[in-house]
Amino acid sequence: MIALLEARQAGLWGRAHWARNLVAGLIVGVVALPLALAFAIASGVKPEHGLYTAIVASLAVSLFGGTRLQIAGPTGAFVVILAGVTAKYGFAGLQVATLMAGCILLALGLARLGTVIKYIPYPVITGFTSGIALIIFIGQWRDFFGLHPVAGGEHFHEKLQQLILAFPGLHLTTTALACFSLAVLLISPRIFKRIPAPLVAMSLATALQAFFDFDGVATIGSAFGGIPQSLPSFSPPDLSFADIMRLVGPAFTIALLGAIESLLSAVVADGMAGTRHDPNQELIGQGVANVLAPLFGGFAATGAIARTATGIRNGATSPLTGITHALTLVLIIVLLAPLATYIPLCALAAILFVVAWNMSELPHFLRLLRTAPRSDVLILLITFGLTVFGDLVIAVNVGVILSSLLFMRRMAQSVEVVEHPLADEAGDSKQLPPGVVVYRIDGPFFFGAVEKLEGILQSIQSRMQVLVLHLGNVPFIDATGLRVLTELQNNCRKRGTRLILTEMRANVFGKLQRTGLIAEVGADNVFERVDDCLARLAES
Repeated sequence: MIALLEARQAGLWGRAHWARNLVAGLIVGVVALPLALAFAIASGVKPEHGLYTAIVASLAVSLFGGTRLQIAGPTGAFVVILAGVTAKYGFAGLQVATLMAGCILLALGLARLGTVIKYIPYPVITGFTSGIALIIFIGQWRDFFGLHPVAGGEHFHEKLQQLILAFPGLHLTTTALACFSLAVLLISPRIFKRIPAPLVAMSLATALQAFFDFDGVATIGSAFGGIPQSLPSFSPPDLSFADIMRLVGPAFTIALLGAIESLLSAVVADGMAGTRHDPNQELIGQGVANVLAPLFGGFAATGAIARTATGIRNGATSPLTGITHALTLVLIIVLLAPLATYIPLCALAAILFVVAWNMSELPHFLRLLRTAPRSDVLILLITFGLTVFGDLVIAVNVGVILSSLLFMRRMAQSVEVVEHPLADEAGDSKQLPPGVVVYRIDGPFFFGAVEKLEGILQSIQSRMQVLVLHLGNVPFIDATGLRVLTELQNNCRKRGTRLILTEMRANVFGKLQRTGLIAEVGADNVFERVDDCLARLAES
């Protein structure tokens, strides 16, 4: 259900809730200001595009999303992907990729695939978020230290090498101002508990730069010419078939990562506020946001965990918080845009240092390395390594595929095909009629487990006249399992062995019936209880 309507039904649009949501939205808007600027610059676009993204996406998600407390906008997780798209295809290409990603998210939501995203394993999520955090951290060295690395190299290790070689030429004033900003970010939460640390750090660094006019310190004004004192206008990007085809890969990457982060943010919001989100509607809301954002000068957006949590901690109860957050950014652009000229890029780099640290989840990463099973540790390290040194799409795909293969291996190992021990009412073993063998399958009978049945039956088929398969512990059977049972029936018929199936669940029976196996086995060879089967065999 759309969160806007849900909040109305819950009475959260009443005047009693206005004050707390307006205050929460104002605070979140102030928090979002430096982050939107920093994420835009780190993504390779002008800072005002980050503000436009936050405004449009926040309004769209608040109006159409599946959780009434979600705050959307540009986030750190997107920085690596968006910077790569911008460098290769330009800002116009980034807008096209965002628009396509929005359409993909809409399709996922309408297809009700919101619950599928949660099945991505935790080691995969931790691996690629930690990898992204490292890339963001290293990527901000240039602005933090005022470096001038030699251009060249698309890969992480090449960029890192260029930054290290450029370190002897670091700008001392820029580095000192950046370290001051970083210190403020770490200390101010203990002093100014109600004022966002990024705003304090950015404001103090901007004031110092405006007053002293430090020579050689890069600012938004010197790098981008400032921020226009106007609202975004409708400007649809040019679409061509060639653009669509070459941007399909980046669009799917943006959509996948946006879906994961927005739903993770919704889960965090549920845990903090005791709400319950609609994952499919949330994907629809995120899809609308990413369709509209590039039409008004923005780029990719998703649910922002930190800003959503900030709103909840300050009393947010309804989508009014997200709407107020967007209107706050509008007022900042209209009234305070000229002041952005003095914002030092090194202060924004310091903010992204803290963002990268929070994204890295280093304690969780190290805990997984120490305590997780070796297979999960392997997936974690492979995903992390591919994210940093390869490509995020490949990293996620490989991580999910490896996790799936390991899961299937574990499932196959958990399936047992054992000779069924039958007992009477006193608990003593029953004596089976001569030539009768009873086997029980425990677990899902899928392609990874059929080998066990094939191996056991090859060793016993020569000595049995009647084979009874107890299927009561088989929750499902796939096409490979059906094929193996069909081949088993054919082999039994050639050898003159009678095959009997007992205690099948309704779904398993239905599949066997649709494939015609029940008809081949014969209704006389299908029993609801194994005891009834043995009693009939004893009479014959």
